[in-house]
Parts: sequence; structure tokens; C-alpha cells
Amino acid sequence: MQKESISILGCGWLGLPLAGSLIKEGYSVKGSTTSEGKLDLLREAGIEPFLVTLDPEIDGEEFCDFLQSDILVVNIPPSRREDIVEFHIQQISSLIDALGQSPVRSVLFVSSTSVYPMLNREVTEEDAVDPESPSGQALLHVEEMLMQETGFQTTVLRFGGLTGYDRSPEKYLSRMSGITALDQPVNLTHRDDCVNIIMEIIRLQQWGEIFNACSPMHPLKRDFYARAAETAGIPLPPAISASEPSPFKLVSSRKLESALSYTFMHSGS
Repeated sequence: MQKESISILGCGWLGLPLAGSLIKEGYSVKGSTTSEGKLDLLREAGIEPFLVTLDPEIDGEEFCDFLQSDILVVNIPPSRREDIVEFHIQQISSLIDALGQSPVRSVLFVSSTSVYPMLNREVTEEDAVDPESPSGQALLHVEEMLMQETGFQTTVLRFGGLTGYDRSPEKYLSRMSGITALDQPVNLTHRDDCVNIIMEIIRLQQWGEIFNACSPMHPLKRDFYARAAETAGIPLPPAISASEPSPFKLVSSRKLESALSYTFMHSGS
């Protein structure tokens, strides 16, 4: 039985290894990049490459060909700009218009746990109300836009604290002058788990869902960075005390673990 064809909008830190894993499993994969210099890198990985930007309108001469797939993975975070909410809404609006003229019937939207405010408790998928950060506000808006579409089904995947490979805590420790909120729990998702979770959603056809995807282990920031400093063999930056307890959120992934029968590879500790 022939597997679905998949397009990945955004073949960067996560999209490129995801494409590689999908190709190994027999899927045909199209991938986009905003850099002409990366087209050969995608081609060498077995990906059919496309040069695409959303600025905020779609700029890509062959974008219609890019969307000739069964499944689209959208992996483009909100841009860092003053009009972040309006701009990201315009980007996704342009994408939705194009999807209406395409054979895509399933969309996986890579979102973030920034859609949750600091509620000082465990948060589940129903707690995405009034995000505090502009990026969280932008993501929640476009999540709702995609979920409301009837021409395709969307699954939203909210990752938190992306880590692994070149995004290790050891890399950032040397740049830190001090560590705040030492008793704050950390939400983490290793890239290996990100890739495997997306693969499982596609394999199990889990469409029309919203899932959190964070490791079930939530080390305190003081312990997390102490282990990182020990691993790197560098001094731990000094603690910066605060007059009041730091707000936090503890992201639960029980819904995802149950629906996919998934066990996280990396504990986050």
C-alpha cells in the first residue's frame, strides 16, 4: 500500500530531521526553505526542495506544486516583530487560501506551550486562554483559524522547551550572568521526541486533535542547570534572588501519551 505524500513547510532545526525520518519510512516528502543556499541540502537528503517565503503573502513560483500532497506539516514560528500577531495571522490566512486549491486533506500545525499563561499549576489542552506573550497570542489565533476550516482536518501539536543537539542547556550556560526563578519547574521536549510524535500522529491518523507534547518529567530550574554545568565542566552561574515566588506552568501531555500510546524517549531530567 502506497504511503501518503507529505509536504513540510519549514525544513529547519525540526523539519529537516523529520523529513529524513519520514523518507526512511517510505513517505515521499517535499520540503520548503527560505534560503536558496539550502536547496541542495534538502535535495541531498532526498527531499523535493522548494523555495518559499510568507511575507506575509506566499512568495514561491511553484507553491501550488509544493502543496500537491496528502499531508502538510506547518513548522513556521511567528516572526520576531512588533506586529507579530497581525503578521502571523496574515501568513496563515494566505496559506489557508492556497490550501483551498490543493489536494491537502490533513494539516499538522507545530505550535508552542506559549499559548498557556502562568497559572501556577498543571495545564492541559483546555487551558489555552489569554496567552501572556505576543507569540503565544499569535499562535492561539492561527490555531483557531486552522481548526475551524472544513476543507481539511488540522491537528495542533504544542511543544515546550525544545532541546537536544545544538539546543542543549550547556550551550547557553556560559552566556548567562545569573539564574532566576530557581524553583520554577522546566517544560522540555527533545527533538527526537518531536520527530517521533509527529510520525506517530501521521501513522495513527490522529487528525482534528490538539495535543501538548512535553516530557512528563519537570526538573526544577536549579537542578536542571546544575546538571548541565556538571556535564559541561563549567561553573554554575550565580543565583539571582527574587522577592516573590516565580509564576510557573506545568504542561501535561497525558492526552497525547494515551491517544498515541507514547512513551517519551527523553525524560527531561
